[in-house]
Amino acid sequence: MRALYYDKTLNYLEDYEMPVPGPGESLIKIIISAVCNTDKEILKGYKPDFHGVLGHEFVGVAVESGDRNLIGKRVVGEINAGCGDCIYCKTGRKNHCINRRVIGITDKDGCFAEYMTLDTNLLHIVPEEIPSETAVFTEPLAAALEIMEQAHIKPSQNVAVIGDGRLAYMISQVVALSGADLTVIGRHEEKLNNFRKFAKAVTDTKETFEVVIDASGSASGILAAARLVRKKGIIVLKSTYAGTAEIDMSYFVVNEITIMGSRCGPFGPALQLLKRGLITLPPIELYELKDYEKAFQSKAFKAGFRF
Repeated sequence: MRALYYDKTLNYLEDYEMPVPGPGESLIKIIISAVCNTDKEILKGYKPDFHGVLGHEFVGVAVESGDRNLIGKRVVGEINAGCGDCIYCKTGRKNHCINRRVIGITDKDGCFAEYMTLDTNLLHIVPEEIPSETAVFTEPLAAALEIMEQAHIKPSQNVAVIGDGRLAYMISQVVALSGADLTVIGRHEEKLNNFRKFAKAVTDTKETFEVVIDASGSASGILAAARLVRKKGIIVLKSTYAGTAEIDMSYFVVNEITIMGSRCGPFGPALQLLKRGLITLPPIELYELKDYEKAFQSKAFKAGFRF
């Protein structure tokens, strides 16, 4: 089958071995898969030990499964496969399983291929009302919703989002639904225009905020968040990137600032938001898998592959 295989470099293959579902797994025929910033960071060295098929955002059709209700249905899937036996799995924190496999990121082939396998309990049926081109945003939208699960943002609070990219766009819409006073801080006026229908969007501000969410995708994000957050405020970090940031941790201690990492989130609510049309998204730009270099270099809101 066709696949994008990563081993220090990314390569297009036409003879990659078809995956075989193991116990508790389903076989999925990919319809659409999307490029995430994390994929680009892996190419820069974010996950130096990973080798395999890249990609973790997808819509597919379940063609083999122990759950007969899934067969023939369009599905999306959570990306963290836990072992079920460690302390994290047994205490409701399977996304932090010690032995977890993460599709396209850690010890598990991803979705930049014609077929992939995934634990059946991680699959979610896509409602008929949602086109595949929209459903492919489920995973990053779920990640945006995780902030609301963790930080419990109040409508009375003022909130800042740092970044004007894809994830920032979804995070900002989720926060805006709460009614909170929202400011988006980015670098590109043409991108910031997309935010202005639901938030104040600026390139700089002297204002401070109770909650600051870093979705910049760069090491400078935490430094900007430290400048913007109020004493006893909350910083939520959504950025994953290759590299490190040098920061003065005593600043956060003295000012009693909470720093919260945030990763994957709930798929069910994300699908509900998409089904109800409460989140608006520009169209995804789709390529043939062999044209992966164009997809990775695309300046579109979202790029990916159609199979």
